[in-house]
Amino acid sequence: MEIEKPKPQRLYQVWRGSNRFLFGGRLIFGPDVSSLFLSTFLIAGPTLAFCIKISFIIRHRIRENKTALSWYSVLIVAIVLTMMDMFFLFLTSSRDPGIVPRNTRPPESDETPEMNTPSMEWVQGRTPHLKLPRTKDVVVNGHSVKVKFCDTCLLYRPPRASHCSICNNCVQRFDHHCPWLGQCIGIRNYRYFYMFITTSTILCIYVFAVSWFNIVHEKDNVLKAITSDILSDFLIIYCFIAVWFVGGLSVFHFYLISTNQTTYENFRYRYDKKENPYNKGVIKNFQEVFFSKIPPSLHDFRAFVHEDEVMVREPTDHNFMEDSSSSKEKIDIGSKCGENNGLTLPEILRNIECDEIEENLKHEEGDDGTDSDKLVSRVEQEPDKHVIQIDEEIVDDVKSEQTTTSVQA
Repeated sequence: MEIEKPKPQRLYQVWRGSNRFLFGGRLIFGPDVSSLFLSTFLIAGPTLAFCIKISFIIRHRIRENKTALSWYSVLIVAIVLTMMDMFFLFLTSSRDPGIVPRNTRPPESDETPEMNTPSMEWVQGRTPHLKLPRTKDVVVNGHSVKVKFCDTCLLYRPPRASHCSICNNCVQRFDHHCPWLGQCIGIRNYRYFYMFITTSTILCIYVFAVSWFNIVHEKDNVLKAITSDILSDFLIIYCFIAVWFVGGLSVFHFYLISTNQTTYENFRYRYDKKENPYNKGVIKNFQEVFFSKIPPSLHDFRAFVHEDEVMVREPTDHNFMEDSSSSKEKIDIGSKCGENNGLTLPEILRNIECDEIEENLKHEEGDDGTDSDKLVSRVEQEPDKHVIQIDEEIVDDVKSEQTTTSVQA
């Protein structure tokens, strides 16, 4: 009887990351996508109130037979800026930021590890005989850059890539995970992210300026106008506070783009005091972000796959990495390996307390012999303590043989 194979499913249905998908895998979000609704409300709510305020002004001027053309322009600009802001918000949060495909098994080691190097950190893969260095050096624009091995994705991360613990994915040119958008910011959506925060800044300044102009222009007494126009007061205060956040973020990322850095790299290079190997000059840096072709996604989330083809990997436990062992631990490990291979180490080697012998040798003075002679001498002088521990069963056998011999005699 043949076992029926499971039917293939689309990749997004068996996806091992923490992402959420909509419309059959066409849209990909982060696990904290609910924060996107809050961001939408914080943008659309005040803007809607502003548009309603402008509509009342237009209606009032029409009743008084005054021209309202300029206020129509104000309303149209506000609507266009809001639509652009929401468009960039949606593009940033709903697309693949540049997720690196995972490996189903660790890569093959291309060099023999020097296991006697205690200062180097090694990664032991699923194959017990396969060991990989935790980091590798690659050359980028004439600079040596370290790339780390990702325990979750089982790969050496590409330069500028990092693993997002929230989305549980390695992302190319990882900048940060934005909690307001519920998505990682990487190589495929960084351009739209910057356009989003810049448009938000312009929108805040625009609403602030128009609301302030409305108070000052329409009323002769500014203080009276402030107390009578509560909605404009709210918009002025709200935009003044918001512009410090989105405006500051826009300026900061303008600096990052001009120097070709990510947020992650900025903090890392500042801490390590290293030169940025990706800086090509201000003009080329801006061209790379805004005018270069966005690379295609490395995943087809709607493709059909078998579930067993998608790697299932739990978070790495502490045993996945092998720490450097002390000399005594190495002796214990070697003894166990010998027993597992069917080889029995002599009892004389098992029971020598090397640490104590070595400590005693250090305190000896005036001995002309070599270290090896001292060791042999010490073992011969203290056999009961350092050399042989006789099993109780052997002692009983010897005693019984002596008793039998004496009786026969």
